[in-house]
Amino acid sequence: MGNDGGSIPTRRELVKEAAKALTTTQVKEVQSEQQEYAWSHDPLSQKALARPVVSDSAGTLYNKESILEYLLNTEDDATKAEADKVLDGRVKSLKDVIEVKFEVEEGQREGASTGRTEKWICPITRTELGPGSKAVYIVPCGHAFAGSVVKEVSGETCLQCNEPYASNDIIPIVPIVPTDIARLTLRAKTLKEKGLTHSLKDAAGKKKKRKHADREANGETNGTTNGTASKAKDSTSEEDKKEKERKPKQVPAASDGIKNASTAYLTKKVLAEQEEKNKRRKLQQNENVKSLFSKGNRVPDAKNSADYMTRGFSFGK
Repeated sequence: MGNDGGSIPTRRELVKEAAKALTTTQVKEVQSEQQEYAWSHDPLSQKALARPVVSDSAGTLYNKESILEYLLNTEDDATKAEADKVLDGRVKSLKDVIEVKFEVEEGQREGASTGRTEKWICPITRTELGPGSKAVYIVPCGHAFAGSVVKEVSGETCLQCNEPYASNDIIPIVPIVPTDIARLTLRAKTLKEKGLTHSLKDAAGKKKKRKHADREANGETNGTTNGTASKAKDSTSEEDKKEKERKPKQVPAASDGIKNASTAYLTKKVLAEQEEKNKRRKLQQNENVKSLFSKGNRVPDAKNSADYMTRGFSFGK
């Protein structure tokens, strides 16, 4: 620095004006843009939303296919890391999402040049559900309505399927109000403490903990006899676990244990895509290995085939 005809700026010259905070109008514009994108695009795949659509405990919408791809992906790559940041630990299985059942009106959605093309409406008020309109869905049935309908209707049964629900199980879709976001965060924390998922189903491992607690309770009340019996059962269960670990694990088929036809189809599709990707990766590796070897049928020279210890030397007679 110096001797180059330039000058060293001082802090007073660099910081002339403090950063201005966004105005209320600018904040609303940013929020409306974010809502428009969240109502029309999947945050995981960046593709347009298309049914079947699912939602997590935060009210964010995803394509069900992208959630299945995330759950079936076992590789630690950049795509997996980005998906982990978006989901923030809210989705660990299909029990952590609810399939949102939107009623679709015929005709294309206004301004649908990019993103979602279907027009989702409330089945009661027949108004469009999207950015700017507070929409909700009900757990566990997943039917979506306008927020005003759920407030005005007395009783806590779904207007579509008459399934009962609790007031805390009304989930706002793509919420922006701080009170709604705080309520959803508290609800997710409460369900986790109770061993339940977003769909109000038992989380993984809850049944094992319950059985273990029942065994301990029976052992304490029934004395030493039941205690020895429980120990014997525990030892046999440990032996069974060891035998299962020794046996080779079988990969389940795409449709095993999946009752929903759409979920089974999407799982099969995702597994086929992953298998095709693995085949391409293996073929690419084989080509790289083959490139290390010569493909010609040239016979090596006899002089170069001599022992490297005696190569270039001659022995006297």
